[in-house]
Amino acid sequence: MPDYGKVAVMMGGLSAEREISLESGQAVLAALERRGVNAHAVDVQHDVLARLLEGNFDRVFLALHGRGGEDGLIQGALDTLRIPYTGSKVLGSALAMDKCRAKMLWKGCGLPTPAFVELDAQANWEQVCDELGLPLMVKPVREGSSFGATKVSRASDLEQAWRHASAYDSRVMAECWINGREYTAPIVGDSVLPLIRLETPREFYDYRAKYVEETTRYICPCGLEEDREKSLAELALKAFRALDGSGWGRIDLMLDAAGNPWLIEANTIPGMTSHSLVPMAARQAGIDFDELVIRILNTSMGAGP
Repeated sequence: MPDYGKVAVMMGGLSAEREISLESGQAVLAALERRGVNAHAVDVQHDVLARLLEGNFDRVFLALHGRGGEDGLIQGALDTLRIPYTGSKVLGSALAMDKCRAKMLWKGCGLPTPAFVELDAQANWEQVCDELGLPLMVKPVREGSSFGATKVSRASDLEQAWRHASAYDSRVMAECWINGREYTAPIVGDSVLPLIRLETPREFYDYRAKYVEETTRYICPCGLEEDREKSLAELALKAFRALDGSGWGRIDLMLDAAGNPWLIEANTIPGMTSHSLVPMAARQAGIDFDELVIRILNTSMGAGP
């Protein structure tokens, strides 16, 4: 096993996803300790850079979710400190966190993603519904774990959905609703792990479906024919790389009733909790949690600025 030196597992942070990040980070820390890595928890607060310097860390395993940890901010700071870290660099992190810019880039690359508009207080709600059709999805542009997301089926509900999302981010988007099956494609290194099909009795795969409810079904193998799953995996990897994603991550996508694929979102630091999808796909590929954590940590090797 490589000499990783002293490893900081950065978790927590100040975003809406703090509690999920703490759970992910503690799971990662325990796995590293089981594998004999000199790993230490670092709960990210405003003094985090001073603590990293004082701790004399050799590398960082990033288990931060949301703004301040997943959007390029901490990545830029770590580059400045010349401390290697897991996952995407500044550009890839920033692009993936900004759902609108990610979708603009995908569209520019000719990759399929649902039509969308960015909303503000001056939006013509009826016009937005006419343009995108109903139902549609409203969500914060730079938030994760489905915080602030709402399915809108009536034009009269759109403004309230915008206000709800605005509580999480000053930027809000509306996106065409895709009727069909939802899949996720976990990526580690240059490989796409087995796809997972997500099924929930709720209106959509929201926060409760992700972290609370026991009725959510995770189907892996996903049930697609081998060639079809391979083509979706290739699309996911192309979408990830188009955003300058690297190291590891996850692409969420849907297949509509006609079987057409639609890219929904990119995630550059997926969850590592008991409900999380990357560990689930890894198990299907014969990779246990501890080995998965080591493979992700390996993405930091030789990855300095």
